[in-house]
Amino acid sequence: MPMIPRSQERSALEQEQFLKILSREEALASFEAALFPRSIPSAACKLADALGAALAEDVTAPIDVPPFDRSNVDGFAVRSADVVAAGEGAPVRLALNDEAIHCGTAPTLQVAAGSATAIATGGPLPRGADAVVMVEHTQPAGSDAIEVRRATSPGQFVSYAGSDIARGEALLRAGTIIGSREIGMLAACGIAEVNVARKPLVAVISTGDELVQPGELLAPAEIYDTNGAIVTAAIDENGGEAVFLGAIPDDEAKLEAAMRRALADADMLVLSGGTSKGAGDLSHRIIGRLGQPGIIAHGVALKPGKPLCLAVCDGKPVVILPGFPTSAMFTFHDMIVPVLRRMAGLPPRSDAKVSATVPVRIASELGRTEFVMVSLVEGRGGLIAYPSGKGSGAITSFAQADGFLRIDALADQMPAGTEAEVTLFTPHVRVPDLVIVGSHCTGLDLVTVQLAHAGLAVRSIAVGSLGGLAAARRGECDLAPIHLFDDRSETYNSPYLVEGLELVPGWRRMQGIVFRKGDKRFEDLSAKEAVAAAISDPTCIMVNRNQGAGTRILIDRLLGGARPEGYWNQPRSHNAVAAAVAQHRADWGMTIAPVAHAGGLDFIPLAEEHYDFALVTARKDRPAVQAFLDALGSHEARAALERAGFRPA
Repeated sequence: MPMIPRSQERSALEQEQFLKILSREEALASFEAALFPRSIPSAACKLADALGAALAEDVTAPIDVPPFDRSNVDGFAVRSADVVAAGEGAPVRLALNDEAIHCGTAPTLQVAAGSATAIATGGPLPRGADAVVMVEHTQPAGSDAIEVRRATSPGQFVSYAGSDIARGEALLRAGTIIGSREIGMLAACGIAEVNVARKPLVAVISTGDELVQPGELLAPAEIYDTNGAIVTAAIDENGGEAVFLGAIPDDEAKLEAAMRRALADADMLVLSGGTSKGAGDLSHRIIGRLGQPGIIAHGVALKPGKPLCLAVCDGKPVVILPGFPTSAMFTFHDMIVPVLRRMAGLPPRSDAKVSATVPVRIASELGRTEFVMVSLVEGRGGLIAYPSGKGSGAITSFAQADGFLRIDALADQMPAGTEAEVTLFTPHVRVPDLVIVGSHCTGLDLVTVQLAHAGLAVRSIAVGSLGGLAAARRGECDLAPIHLFDDRSETYNSPYLVEGLELVPGWRRMQGIVFRKGDKRFEDLSAKEAVAAAISDPTCIMVNRNQGAGTRILIDRLLGGARPEGYWNQPRSHNAVAAAVAQHRADWGMTIAPVAHAGGLDFIPLAEEHYDFALVTARKDRPAVQAFLDALGSHEARAALERAGFRPA
C-alpha cells in the first residue's frame, strides 16, 4: 500500500476537523437555533431557599400591601376637618377616645367629630379618621384631651391599603433573579413558596493525557488541569449546577463512555481540549455517534477560540472548548454563557463598557474577529488599555484582565493611540491605586505586599525596561522598574532618564550564567569563559531573553556578534530561562541568582545589576506612590529582599 506523505495526512485531518469556519455571529445563531425554543424545567422552592434562583413564572400580588390604611408616624388619628384651622396661636381641643392603637391591634372605636385616638407607627387607621397628627404637634390637655397646634390635611401621614403593592399587580417577572429585595417583596405578600427555574445540570470533562489534578505530583511534560476547576466555577456563576467528572485520557473508548454517561444524566456537556488539529483530539469524532443533529459548528473565526466545537445531541448541548485556559474561558463566557443563562431561565448578561486608549499597536489576523484581554490604568487623558500579551495558554490573562476589546475580522491591526471600547468582565472596574509598568522582579511582591495589606490596589504590567520607560514618558504609570546598562558611561539606568522622570534606587541583584549542576562544560569557569565555551560547542544550546530586557543587553555584550544555537529563543522572564535549562530544553542562559537557586541550578556570577525605578515626577505626591516609597525604605521590605537574595540599595 502506498505511503501517504505526512503533509497530506495533516491536510486530511484539518479538512476532517475544520470543514467550514463560521463567523462568531453565525456559529452562535446556529447553536441557539438548534436548541431553542425549549421549555425551562421548574420546581417549587421555599422562600428561604430561593436566594439566587430565577423565577420560572410571573408572580402577581395576592393581597394589598399594606393590607389596610395605616399610620406612618406616632401621633393621633383625627378627622382633618376638625383641625383645619389649628395653629400655634389657635390650638384645637380634641377629646381622646378610650383606646390606643398599636401595630397588630385592630381599632374598635370610631373617631367621631371633635375626638382623636392615640395611634402608633404602623397602626391601622380607625373608622372615621382620615389623617394623623404627629405627637410633636400636640400638647396634653388634661388626662382625656389634647390640643392640636398644627393644621392637618386629608391623608396626612397615612399609607393607604395597596399604596405599596396592589392586589393583582405584577409583582415580579419570570427570569428575575431573586435577591434579598425580592425576598422582602414576596414575604410582604405572604408568599412562602415560588416556582423557580431548575438549574441545568452541566457535566464537565477535561481531556488529555497530560492532565494532572491539583494536589497530585507533576511528572515531566504534565500540567495541572486548570480548565476543569475554572469551567466548573464559571458554570455555577452563570446559573448552572456543574458536576466535574474528572480528566479523561486520549483514549477513544474511555472518552466515549464518559461522554455517554454524562449525557444520560446531565442537561449539558462541556469538555475542554480535544478540538484542535492533533491526532489525539478525539471528542469531535465521538459527537457524531451521540445523537442528532450533531456538530453545529467546528471552527469559529474567533481569536482566541478558533477550535471551538458546538454540537447538539438529541436536544442536549455539547460544547468542546479549546484546551488553552484563556481560549477556553473567553469562548465560554462569550459563546456559551448566553446559552447557559437562557437554559437557566436567567436574563441575558448585561456587560458594562468603557472607552480607553490603546497605547501600543496590536497586530491581528485578517479574517478572524479578535478579542484582546486588557488591563486598565489611568493615564493623563483618561483610561489606558494595556493588552495582556501572554497568549491563550496563560490563565492570568483572564484572571488579571479588566476586560477585552474587539478587533474586527477585516482589520490586520489596531494602531497605537486608538480609542477603543472595552467590555468589562465585572459591572465596575476599580482603577488601581498604583501602576507599575516595566521589568518584573519577584522582589516587587516583597515591597508591594505592604500596600496590599493597607487596602491599596497595585497593578504591575511586565513589558520590559524599555517598554516601561516609554509608558512612564507617556504618563501611563507611576513607576517604571528598569535595569539598563549604558555602555558609554558604564552606569545603570540614570542615562536613560528624560525630563519628567527621576530615579528611585531599588535593589541590586546578581546576574549570571545558569546551568544544570554537574555540567562539566561550565564548572569552575568564569562567566565570560563559560560563554566562550558554550559558543565553541555546537551542541550547547542557549536560552536568550526578549528584546528590550536589561538582561538581553547584558547577554548581547557578552556574545559580541555571535549567535549561538538557541539565540532566538527569547522568553520574557528569568523564571522561563531557568525552566528551559532545568528541563533540558537549553543548556545555559542568563538569569538572576535567586531564580537559579530556587530552580536547583548552578550559577556563575557575572555582574550585580541595578534594579531601580523611574518615577514620574508629576505623580510623586500621589498617596499610593508615597506608600510605595515608604514601603521600599522600610525595615520589613529590606529584610525580606535580603532573605530572597537581593541587596537593597
